[in-house]
Amino acid sequence: SDYSEDAISARLSDPAWVAPRAMRHEKILEHFAARASIIPLRFGTIYLKRGGVERMLAERQAELRDIIERLRGKEEWGVNIFCDRVKLLEAITTLSPVLREMSERAAAASAGQAYLLRKKIEALRADETRAEIRRVIAEIERELSAQSDGATRLRVRQAEGAEHGDLSAKLAFLIERERFDDFRAGAEKLAEEREAAGFRLELTGPWPAYNFVKEG
Repeated sequence: SDYSEDAISARLSDPAWVAPRAMRHEKILEHFAARASIIPLRFGTIYLKRGGVERMLAERQAELRDIIERLRGKEEWGVNIFCDRVKLLEAITTLSPVLREMSERAAAASAGQAYLLRKKIEALRADETRAEIRRVIAEIERELSAQSDGATRLRVRQAEGAEHGDLSAKLAFLIERERFDDFRAGAEKLAEEREAAGFRLELTGPWPAYNFVKEG
């Protein structure tokens, strides 16, 4: 069988086999999530016999009921935070009093002193850029968490989002359907306020609430 324990372990390492099946799995979850509160199981969760499913449901009955109640009427939405580092560097150079003062000193200094000052300026700009990215991510996470029923920060894979610039953070939020318009308005306001400094927010979803279900 393609779905025996040994076979599935081998198949899961084959992208050509996984991709169409994972897509069908996701479409099925999205279909039912749009109509009812569900507990999504990740692709590759296999029970070969009905008895295994029944035992799992019996053993985890209380836990699953609690999860369903927590997810009832809610959806998972993602917020991806992109940063144009060139634009942010320019903004930081303009806004930082220390960098402005050092740039003025470099412009008036001798060639040797100007070179050393420019090296210090570049190092400080890089440090301040990293610090600003961390600060903005934390601020967005804090503001949007206040409008949600749950929030978590996801791992960013190196190749993700390359076509849109530097993907600096991926956040997931659990949102009541009735409050989604307020959440979206809050995200749009945060994006507008930070656009000039090179930040862009992308709202994705709704998704089955994978990131708010602890699987046993």
